[in-house]
Amino acid sequence: MPTIPNTTAPTGTTAPSTVGATSATLGKDDFLKLLVGQLKNQDPLNPTSDTDFIGQMAQFSQLEQTTNMASVNEQLVAQQRGARAVALLGKTVTFPDANGALTTGAVERVEWVDHEPSLTVGGVAGINPDTVTAVQ
Repeated sequence: MPTIPNTTAPTGTTAPSTVGATSATLGKDDFLKLLVGQLKNQDPLNPTSDTDFIGQMAQFSQLEQTTNMASVNEQLVAQQRGARAVALLGKTVTFPDANGALTTGAVERVEWVDHEPSLTVGGVAGINPDTVTAVQ
């Protein structure tokens, strides 16, 4: 596991902390915890300068905006997938069945299962629109 030095330890020494191997990136909550921990453990005789603190807050703000943008992008992708599925209604599509053989049929219904579109084609429900190989 990588070691991150804590340069603001009260004694002026470096206190290592470990980052878990399960998460390769730090989220906004992790960043805020690190910032609060840094403020709690700073040397009162050598506090963080205003410039450093403003820089850290700017980084936190940028992280927050990036997280918000990623969330909006995920919503847009989900809407596009749904719109593509609905556009298949009434069309004849080809898709691989459970055995891998190509099957052709008319899209009769679109429903959402666990927030994902699912097609009913020729009486067969549960077809993932991403597996459609041809549209007529």
